[in-house]
Amino acid sequence: MGALGWTASASLAAWLWLLLGQGFFWRTDVRLPAGREPSVWPSVRIVVPARDEAAVLPSSLPSLLAQDYPGRAEIVLVDDGSSDGTGRIARELSAAHGGLPLTVTTPGEPPAGWTGKLWAVRHGMAHARVDDDHRASQTSVHARVDDGSGTTDSGPDFLLLTDADIAHAPDSLRKLVAAAEGGGHDLVSLMARLRVASAWERLVVPAFVYFFAQLYPFRRVRRPRARTAAAAGGCVLLRTGTAVRADVPAAIRQAVIDDVALARTVKRRGGRIWLGLADGVDSVRPYPRLGDLWRMVSRSAYAQLRHNPLLLLGTIAGLVLVYVVPPVALWAGLLSGDAMAAALGGTAWLVMTLTYLPMLRYYRLSPWLAPLLPGTALLYLLMTVDSAVQHYRGRGAAWKGRTYPRPERAGAAPHP
Repeated sequence: MGALGWTASASLAAWLWLLLGQGFFWRTDVRLPAGREPSVWPSVRIVVPARDEAAVLPSSLPSLLAQDYPGRAEIVLVDDGSSDGTGRIARELSAAHGGLPLTVTTPGEPPAGWTGKLWAVRHGMAHARVDDDHRASQTSVHARVDDGSGTTDSGPDFLLLTDADIAHAPDSLRKLVAAAEGGGHDLVSLMARLRVASAWERLVVPAFVYFFAQLYPFRRVRRPRARTAAAAGGCVLLRTGTAVRADVPAAIRQAVIDDVALARTVKRRGGRIWLGLADGVDSVRPYPRLGDLWRMVSRSAYAQLRHNPLLLLGTIAGLVLVYVVPPVALWAGLLSGDAMAAALGGTAWLVMTLTYLPMLRYYRLSPWLAPLLPGTALLYLLMTVDSAVQHYRGRGAAWKGRTYPRPERAGAAPHP
């Protein structure tokens, strides 16, 4: 067997291991469990960091205002220095739709060592508002105040951290809280169903979720003793007490990939976390062109590799071996008469295709997109390389007018 055959056999071996040994990442049946509804519903603060989100708020914010939640809930939208009237539009939507009480607040520019989103999240979590009885609350999620009667008030029982482009079904909050209470989870996160309207979205978006699940198999995330930890930042329900004990978001204030950092911090502190695919939680943000998707991926891809050139080289080699080699071995083997290389490459490509089909079904897309996964993976490889190039040019992790350096160069030491 020649070099091509041996390379194809290594690729097939990798795919057999991914099929059976990587937490069954390719399955899409990890959905929010139906938890038992509590007799007394806990209070919830919904925190929405928003920077220049005027275009998507009309499609997302009304769904939060309309939440059918039996307990006390409020929305704090943190207008993070928007220049497009985000705060004004949020107030107008609240006045027009009613529903849950909405507060719009502004945190100011983040200090050195904080990303803008996490600074906004911190502001929203700690925001004190006047309750329905017009009694001013003097507490935040980071402080407990004794009122002299022997009791303490530590703010809401839960925090729902959700992005400004996420639309929720009317019972979304109710189901999240029931799942957390019924399962004893400290963090419950749903991977929102992303938009797949344009041709580029249909090609690239399902693969994004597929690759995420491959890196962080959902079944491993929920195991208390497993090291794997992740969350999807668009929809995270977090116990307030857990946030206090884990000192978040301060403990992760420099994280560009903040959702994974949050989950890791919570799990390291002994918290129980759960992550799965969503039904009724959808992203309304459009990515109609390849350039839009490219920027979305490349802004944080190199940060995912901890800005490590060796990890970048290893990732490139791994992507080539796992995704590029199978079709190359098949066609090169057929053209050169190397039947063994063609058979091994074709089998690896078949396994790859079969593992991608469940994700395409989840997104209600044609199964004929599955054989195109090698080409999509090659696009992601190029996005990752571009992310590294932009980092070394000083434009890495750029988003909405802000560029974040490596944590050790961010002007503040990592929080203990």
